[in-house]
Amino acid sequence: MKNKAKVGVLALGRTTFDVPYAQEMLAQAWQILNSMDFDLVGDPVLQFDAESALQALPALKQADLDLLMILQVTFTDASLTLEVVRDFPVPTAMWSFPEARTGGRLRLNSFCGVNLACHALSREALNVQTLHGLPDDSRVVHELLQLAQAAAIVKRFKQAKVMVIGEHPLGFDACNYNQQQLKQHFGVEITRQPVLEFIDEVKELPDSVADAPYARRAKDFSNLAEMDQTATRKTLKVYSALREKAQREGYTGIAVRCWPDFFTDYGCAACGALALMNEDKVPCGCEADMFGVLSSLMAQWASGNAAFNTDLVDIDPQDNSVVFWHCGQAPIEMADCDGPVQATIHSNRKLPLLSEFALKPGRITLCRITQGEGKLRLMLAGGEMIKAPLAFSGTAGTARLDVDADTYRQRLIAAGMEHHTSLVYGEHRPLLRKVANLLGLDVIELT
Repeated sequence: MKNKAKVGVLALGRTTFDVPYAQEMLAQAWQILNSMDFDLVGDPVLQFDAESALQALPALKQADLDLLMILQVTFTDASLTLEVVRDFPVPTAMWSFPEARTGGRLRLNSFCGVNLACHALSREALNVQTLHGLPDDSRVVHELLQLAQAAAIVKRFKQAKVMVIGEHPLGFDACNYNQQQLKQHFGVEITRQPVLEFIDEVKELPDSVADAPYARRAKDFSNLAEMDQTATRKTLKVYSALREKAQREGYTGIAVRCWPDFFTDYGCAACGALALMNEDKVPCGCEADMFGVLSSLMAQWASGNAAFNTDLVDIDPQDNSVVFWHCGQAPIEMADCDGPVQATIHSNRKLPLLSEFALKPGRITLCRITQGEGKLRLMLAGGEMIKAPLAFSGTAGTARLDVDADTYRQRLIAAGMEHHTSLVYGEHRPLLRKVANLLGLDVIELT
C-alpha cells in the first residue's frame, strides 16, 4: 500500500507505579514507532492525569489521523480511555507491555489497565484493537504496522466516491446494493447515471479521444489492427469518457452496466475500456457490480497492485484446479507474457475490444464484500495461480487454492457467495482481516 498511514499517540500512566521504568518503556516504544513506515503525531510524554491528557487531544483530532494509539504504559482506571474513545473520530488501538517476573514489585501493571478499559468500552458497544508485547518484539511491530495500514484503508473508504452507470441486469441480484447502507457502513459516496445517458455522452466526444489509448493498446497487442477498427475505437472512446469522468469528478471506482447496452446501443464491447481503467487503478466492475468495485478497491489498497473482478467458471476435482475468468478485463500487469497477449472480440457478441491472455503464475488473494445470507461480511481465500494455457477466451487463470477444488466449491455455495470475486497478486489476507475487523465485518475463510 503506497499511502502512508498517520498514527497519533497518547501515552497514559500513573505516578503510583515505577515512573522511571515507565518513561524508559515509553522511550523505547516511541523509538520503534518513530522508525516505522507511517507518519507519527504526538509527543513522547506520559500523561498522568485526565486534565493533561485531554489537553493533548485537540491537536490529535485536528491532525486527520488514520489511527489513535493509546500506550497503556502503566495501569490506569478506565474513565479517561472511555472518554477519549467515545469522542474520537478514528479507530483506536491500545498497546500494553509485559514485564519481568522478578518476584518483586509489579512495576507497570500495564495489561490490567487495558483489560479494565476494554471491559468498560464493551458495555457501551465500543471496540478498540489491542497489542501486547515489548517494543522490540518484531511480532508486535509487524501487527502494529498492519493495523495502521488497515486503518488507512478504512479512512480511504470514507473518502471514496464511486459511480454506478446503469442498473444491474435482471436476475443479477449479486450486483444490487443499498446506497444508505454503504454510506453508513463504509462512508462511501455513491452517484448514479443512466447507462444510455452515458453512452450518449460518449457519442458526443470527438473521435480523436481514442487516439492516445489506441496507441497505448497497439504497443500491448500486436494484432490490434486486425480488429474491427470502428468498434475498437468506440471501446477506446468509452475508456476516454470513463477516465475523464473519474478525473474530473474524483471517482475512485466505477460500476458499469456493460451489457447489453454497449453492444446494442453503441456497437462495441465495454470490456476493453474497463480493463484500461483497472490498469489505471480506478477499478471498474461490470454488470453494475458496486460491491465488486469496493472489493477491488480494498484488494488494490491492501496490495498496491491492480485488481481483477472475476467469475469462478470451472472446477476440476481430478486436477484439483479452478479457473477464474472474465470476458477481457484483467489488468495487463497480470498477463503471462510467455503466452499470447493480444486483442480479441467478445465470445458471445463478436465485437471488440477485449484483452486476451492467461494470467501469470504466482501467489493470489481473493476477496469479496458479500451480501450472502443477508448480511455484510468479507470473504477471503488464497492460492497459487499456476502456469497453464489460456482456459477460455478473454482473460483467465488456472489456480490451485489452499483447499482442494471441490471443497472450495462447496464452501462458496454454502456461504451464499456472489459470482464475482476480486483477485489480486500476493498474500494480503492478514491485512484484509484487520480491515474487516475495523469495518465490523465478519470474515468468511473459504480456504
